[in-house]
Amino acid sequence: MSLFVPKFDESVIVRDAEAEVVGGAPVGVKLLADSSASGGALSTVRVTLGEGADGARPHLHHNSAEMFYLLDGAAELLSGDDIVTAERGDLVIVPPGKPHAFAAVPGSTADILIVITPGVERFEYFRHLQRLRLGEATLESLLEAQELYDNHYLRSVAWEGRR
Repeated sequence: MSLFVPKFDESVIVRDAEAEVVGGAPVGVKLLADSSASGGALSTVRVTLGEGADGARPHLHHNSAEMFYLLDGAAELLSGDDIVTAERGDLVIVPPGKPHAFAAVPGSTADILIVITPGVERFEYFRHLQRLRLGEATLESLLEAQELYDNHYLRSVAWEGRR
């Protein structure tokens, strides 16, 4: 087992009012701290999902674990072939290489703090998703950037059959 020691000198302080928000209803992503701010230790965002809204399609990260902490509401999380329902105060950590996805439970909203560690520069990934939603980028351009963001999409029979 190797130990990763991040290198940064100053505490990272992100004021809520100053954080960039990408998207909006039904899916908003507040960009909190990218990998470069934490010396590679982590990347973190806050995702708010409207009632029953999908957050992320099935994907995996080869080099990072992803933590989901439910600040409020309820979410369905794919972890491998299992679907877990998480509610306020619940924590789910998905290891590297394990397929995962998330969505608000039907009839519920979800407010989720997401941390990826070690960090990956992810802010531009979320901006890319926004450009895709606005018709300013193509799905092909996102698929071409999977390696850059260590975000590899895949199919999940369990996720597709959940509703």
